[in-house]
Amino acid sequence: MKFNSGKVSEIQIAYIGGGSMYWAKNLIADLALDDQLSGTIRLYDLDYDKAKNNEKLGNSVSDYAEAKSKWTYKAYPTLQEALSGCDFVFISILPGTFHEMASDVHEPEKYGIYQAVGDTTGPGGLVRALRTIPMYVEIAQAIERFSPDAWVFNYTNPMTLCTRTLYEVFPNIKALGCCHEIFGTQGLLIRMLRDMEGLEGVHRDDVKVNVLGINHFTWIDQATYQQTDLLPMYRKFVDKYYESGFEHNKDAWMTNTYTAANRVKFDLFRRYGIIAAAGDRHLAEFMPPWYMKDPETVRFWKFGLTTVKSRVEKHVATELYYGKLLNGEEKLPLKASGEEEVRQLKGLIGLQPFVTNVNVPNVGQMKGIPLGAVVETNAVFSANSLRPVYAGELPLSVNNLVLQHTVNQELILKAALQKDKALAFNAFVNDPLVNIDVNQAEALFDQMLENTKAYLPGWNI
Repeated sequence: MKFNSGKVSEIQIAYIGGGSMYWAKNLIADLALDDQLSGTIRLYDLDYDKAKNNEKLGNSVSDYAEAKSKWTYKAYPTLQEALSGCDFVFISILPGTFHEMASDVHEPEKYGIYQAVGDTTGPGGLVRALRTIPMYVEIAQAIERFSPDAWVFNYTNPMTLCTRTLYEVFPNIKALGCCHEIFGTQGLLIRMLRDMEGLEGVHRDDVKVNVLGINHFTWIDQATYQQTDLLPMYRKFVDKYYESGFEHNKDAWMTNTYTAANRVKFDLFRRYGIIAAAGDRHLAEFMPPWYMKDPETVRFWKFGLTTVKSRVEKHVATELYYGKLLNGEEKLPLKASGEEEVRQLKGLIGLQPFVTNVNVPNVGQMKGIPLGAVVETNAVFSANSLRPVYAGELPLSVNNLVLQHTVNQELILKAALQKDKALAFNAFVNDPLVNIDVNQAEALFDQMLENTKAYLPGWNI
């Protein structure tokens, strides 16, 4: 990297999963919109042709008149070439295909187990973790060998276990897991201020929150706006909208399975007294089947079950749009994605220190959770430094819920590394959503492993 008058050039970023048609577009736009950073994005993907597509797209965007910075995008055929000499590593991969995802999400439905997402917890999330962890073992080994001093940003789900695997394999890695779910809850608090107080123009940075938990099962026990405690207002807000729900676009949950009316969030606040800070679709999966007993219960709580069929349809539409971007028929809009990777880069480079939520191992920032387990709290980004902010401790009733999942995730990690089917099944039946007869659970588990065995080398299945 080179520093000159508040600008940094020749930054080298390796992007593993660089053939993406989704997150890559956000990254390309976010980087083009910043005038302080420039350099090279080294794209690596198992599908080299897709990485070449993003090389073409990224370089075309850098030539836009409205682009504020110049980035060079270059596809590499090997992980070694992409990683060697890089300053940062971004990891955003899809572990498996829609075939495996369909098993994760829909195989459990044959036993009355419903999942809204199926990528983090529940039977789908745990099996997805089993096939993702071996991929992350390879990635961690490659980073240790070819770019041991690079900062590593993980965006892949299951976020906690992906990040945890990186540290298990390469303990000295400088890695963090990045998730935008907290931003959505800050956005809800901003809309609450508008609804309850008539306040306009409140920015996300103006809403200060203390974050505790694990990814997609995060909680906020302190929230302020201009030194005003927001929790009493939130209680009134919850009471006002508990039955109807509250959405940015009214009743969007009925037509868009990626949205929700926040009723699960509101119910958890009433039960536990602190703000559940992820989306309803994720939060519901960490609980017993209170909110997902059946599709009728899901509708009662005003969110959707995101089917794999809908994801395939979205993928087809994205492919069409992406093709138009590549052939110049469409132009990628340069608008901020709402992610924070640019600010995080600036923080670690030393340009713009700031605080945001990240997933890193617990070194004492969160009481009540074992040291070394990956937790999600705020952290301070500064020059070549990431320091977790002391977050305190969740109420005992909530900590009990989080701790159960933390221990289960550690069990899944151990099972994946040892290729131990019995250990993996222990974690599977420990999950609150697997609320069925143990023999049925074993039959379901065996079938799900069979469906994903192509990604489980060395397992006795």
